[in-house]
Amino acid sequence: MKEKVRWGIIGPGRIARAFAEGLHHSQNGNLVAIASRSKERAEQFSKEWQVPFQFYSYQELAESSVVDAVYIATPHSEHMDAAILCLQNKKNVLCEKPLAVNASQVKKMIETARAENVLLMEGMWSRFPPLMRKVREIVLAGSLGEIFSIQADFGFLPKNKDPNGRLFNPALAGGSLLDIGIYPLSFASMILGTPKSFAALATLGKTQVDEQTSCILKYENGAHALLHSSLRCETNQEAFIAGADGSLRIHKQCWKPQKMTIQSHHSQKEEYIEMPFEGNGFNYEAEHFGQLLEEGKKDSEVMPLEESLSIARTMDQIRESCGFKYPFEE
Repeated sequence: MKEKVRWGIIGPGRIARAFAEGLHHSQNGNLVAIASRSKERAEQFSKEWQVPFQFYSYQELAESSVVDAVYIATPHSEHMDAAILCLQNKKNVLCEKPLAVNASQVKKMIETARAENVLLMEGMWSRFPPLMRKVREIVLAGSLGEIFSIQADFGFLPKNKDPNGRLFNPALAGGSLLDIGIYPLSFASMILGTPKSFAALATLGKTQVDEQTSCILKYENGAHALLHSSLRCETNQEAFIAGADGSLRIHKQCWKPQKMTIQSHHSQKEEYIEMPFEGNGFNYEAEHFGQLLEEGKKDSEVMPLEESLSIARTMDQIRESCGFKYPFEE
């Protein structure tokens, strides 16, 4: 039996708990370590998830010999520093989306991973479930014909509107675009690639982060992607692909893909497909990452580093056109 990947997590917050739950359903990984600057939080997380090793600095985890791969679960603003620290200590890194705050940071992370010859991947977990794999197969097979239109949205009303929390604090790179708008953007990128041009609008809240952002992306073949994110209301949370020969709709929640309907323009038939998760969904990206390690690969064909960089550049351009940046970018 092959040895399982020994995972460590940096940052014991909500998303770390989701990843820890996912690892319980993973076939090739075990959670062995947690790192937090707060001893209390590290010990609480360790007790909750039966984690054998606790570290009270990120440096200690990065230097530890008990860890093969690290999942970065900090706020966006800390992704680059935590990831580079681990990469420079020869640790393979799965970093929660967005890979970093801007393209400049993403580029530094990619350069470090390549210089150290270790695996780095953006944790865009919605790409890895069985239904999303099926979506890619359908599109690549040409079943929908040439793709000309994509619509995708993700909006919800947060229960906690703490201005110092990760969603609304500009010092933590808060706002809808980086936190949830990246799902529609990444979906459009997966299907159509890098846009040729775009138009965007954003609504800034009291803390000067975007609480709503909408954009239209245009591609070389004339295709359009209409994308929306919101922290002010709950939206349909669906994704829709329209091609010359048919269409495909991923039903709510498209960022947690489990149900879709496919329609043929020729036969007028509809096919409903449901592919429920085994586990909570985070297990799929963890298993993919573990498979890459087993095969000695340094990049993922499902979430390539160059695509992560392209998406970061698009988000930079959207933010620039809408007139907002984060304080540490000044």
